[in-house]
Amino acid sequence: MTSTSRTPTPPATVRDAPSPHAYDVGLLPLRLVLGLTMAAHGAQKLFGWFGGPGIHRTGQAFELSGYPHGEAMALLSGLSETLGGLGLVLGLLTPLAGAAIVGTMINVIAVKWGGGFFAPQGLEYEVLILAAAATLTLTGPGRYALDHFIPGLRAHRLVYGAAALVLAAVAAAVVLVIRG
Repeated sequence: MTSTSRTPTPPATVRDAPSPHAYDVGLLPLRLVLGLTMAAHGAQKLFGWFGGPGIHRTGQAFELSGYPHGEAMALLSGLSETLGGLGLVLGLLTPLAGAAIVGTMINVIAVKWGGGFFAPQGLEYEVLILAAAATLTLTGPGRYALDHFIPGLRAHRLVYGAAALVLAAVAAAVVLVIRG
C-alpha cells in the first residue's frame, strides 16, 4: 500500500471573491435593456408610440388570436409591459415588475406555440425575455435600484421572487383560460 500525499488546496482569499458591486453592476444593464424594451412595447400597444398599432388595432389582434374583449386584453398587456418595464428600469418592486413581464410572455408563447423555436415565427425572442425577467424576479435588482431604499425590499428574498413567479403563472393561466 502506497501513501500518497495530497497538497491541500489553499483557502480562497477575499481577493479571489467577486466584488459584490460586480453583481450589482451586472444586473443594471439587464434591467435597463429589458425594462426599456418592454416599456416601449407596452407604449406601442397603449398609445401607438414607436410605430405601434395603438389600443384599438392591438385589441383587434388580440381578438384574432382568440382573446375575448380585445381592447381590454390589449390594455392589460400594454399596462403589464409598460409598468413592468418601468419597474425593472427603476428597480422598483422588482419581483412584481418581473412577474408582469413573465405573465405576459407566457401568453405570447402560448399564442405563438407551434411556429418553431427560431425567429421570425419562433419563440426564441420571447423565451429570452421570459428567462431574463424570471432571473431578475428571482435575484432582485441589485444595489443600484429603488428597491434598495425600501426597508422591506432592501435585502431581496428568494421567496419574494418565487412567490411573484407563482403569481405570474397563475395570472397567465387565468388569462389563457379566458382565451379558451
